[in-house]
Amino acid sequence: MAVPPSAPQPRASFHLRRHTPCPQCSWGMEEKAAASASCREPPGPPRAAAVAYFGISVDPDDILPGALRLIQELRPHWKPEQVRTKRFTDGITNKLVACYVEEDMQDCVLVRVYGERTELLVDRENEVRNFQLLRAHSCAPKLYCTFQNGLCYEYMQGVALEPEHIREPRLFRLIALEMAKIHTIHANGSLPKPILWHKMHNYFTLVKNEINPSLSADVPKVEVLERELAWLKEHLSQLESPVVFCHNDLLCKNIIYDSIKGHVRFIDYEYAGYNYQAFDIGNHFNEFADRVPLCHPGWSTVTQS
Repeated sequence: MAVPPSAPQPRASFHLRRHTPCPQCSWGMEEKAAASASCREPPGPPRAAAVAYFGISVDPDDILPGALRLIQELRPHWKPEQVRTKRFTDGITNKLVACYVEEDMQDCVLVRVYGERTELLVDRENEVRNFQLLRAHSCAPKLYCTFQNGLCYEYMQGVALEPEHIREPRLFRLIALEMAKIHTIHANGSLPKPILWHKMHNYFTLVKNEINPSLSADVPKVEVLERELAWLKEHLSQLESPVVFCHNDLLCKNIIYDSIKGHVRFIDYEYAGYNYQAFDIGNHFNEFADRVPLCHPGWSTVTQS
């Protein structure tokens, strides 16, 4: 088993083919070059048909006025006084409001306002391409438009899952099927590169100067973190996990279960892109496993002597 840089390296390793540092895998060469090019991600899906754009900016602290202006553009036949709204508060970085007229919400427009400064980490143009690509494969709702600081799309019928739902065999099988479907989306003959290292480098670049001094006793020095990242790339890149199209952020609330149609769909494609298949699977478990109590009913009790 591979070990961190601070520990002695084993003489042999059953899954690593190279035991000396690889100059091509050193941390920062490709990532720093990409960062200097406006922090754009590696090439993603091919550009799809143009999406309607409105030069409207929605105040994140007062969403409704801007949202209603967008609804006038998208649903001009709706009478303003009849438009109902519903806010969703589960999001971590973005703000979301639903606009509809009928009680059943069969025709419902979601207005999502980007979180402040999220463009430093999220490539919004690539997000739109990912949205359209997934829609073309029946894995995403309709994308109605983009605006200055957000986008509007179709409301997806169903309920967002909770950690306790994920453990149900009927549901985790549906999740596995949907993930497998997304993983089969091809890059039109090109050889995609995983976005993992680029994303990690961008994030590290943003936060390394923002580490709170009070955490200095718990957070390693920047130089140590950089060496660990280089070590991770050196060794994990050799595991030959297939590079496929991934969601990359499959937490419970990003999974919508439609009990009538008997399927699940994934939402929020900010971090979607080609990546290691093993990362998408592992990250899904990592997003919810620590949120279910160890004494959860139905779990086997493990005792240690």
